[in-house]
Amino acid sequence: MCLIVFAWRPGHTQPLIVAANRDEFYARPSLPLAQWPETPHVYAGRDLEAGGTWLGVGANGRFAALTNIRDPHQPPARTSRGELVARFLAGDRPIDDYLSDVVARSLEYAGFNLLIGNANELWHFNAREAQAVMLPPGVYGLSNAGLDTPWPKVLKARKALEAVLDDPQPEALLALLNDAQAAPFAELPDTGVGLATETLLSSVFIASPTYGTRASTVLIVHADGTRHMVERSFGPYGGHLGEVEVRV
Repeated sequence: MCLIVFAWRPGHTQPLIVAANRDEFYARPSLPLAQWPETPHVYAGRDLEAGGTWLGVGANGRFAALTNIRDPHQPPARTSRGELVARFLAGDRPIDDYLSDVVARSLEYAGFNLLIGNANELWHFNAREAQAVMLPPGVYGLSNAGLDTPWPKVLKARKALEAVLDDPQPEALLALLNDAQAAPFAELPDTGVGLATETLLSSVFIASPTYGTRASTVLIVHADGTRHMVERSFGPYGGHLGEVEVRV
């Protein structure tokens, strides 16, 4: 994932609302959102190159999602970050116990942000800050830096999410994820990748010949524990490849 905006509101009829874009090279093989045959309580996409995932749900209200931290100078990772999401969703370890393990092993991975939670708690861990934080109720935005870092795409998508929270329908959430307008040059962050790449990566929805938004995923969690997920998949230049809807 490269952009996640979410509303965490315990006690509400819809306590968790998530809208997220996964940006990746189109050539990297993956599967869309589906039930995992070997762990049928997990519903997520799947990275076929390393076996992990970027966002999904599991049993007992478990939710997890991941973004990378953009740093062209970081050393190669020994382990794929996608396993952090997959292991949490497939397992049953308490959140604090799981996060203790993540903290201890965080140097095995390239930089990342991890969101994990259940019906009662939602936590954020940033590998650079090396501290897990239980999130209070609120509306948040996460891209390839710290939580709520005010990049233009984060501010724009979070504001768009706030505007639909009275009635967060999947179509409206998917529409906010489909904004392909690049940020003005003066508002671009400097993450060390050069102006052309900063511009390409500055839009909520990214499209190019080789790299872009591969999946837009929305998740609506209801107070009774049921989850409604819709995912749209995309190819080069943002071409629409398909849509999956899951209710569990």
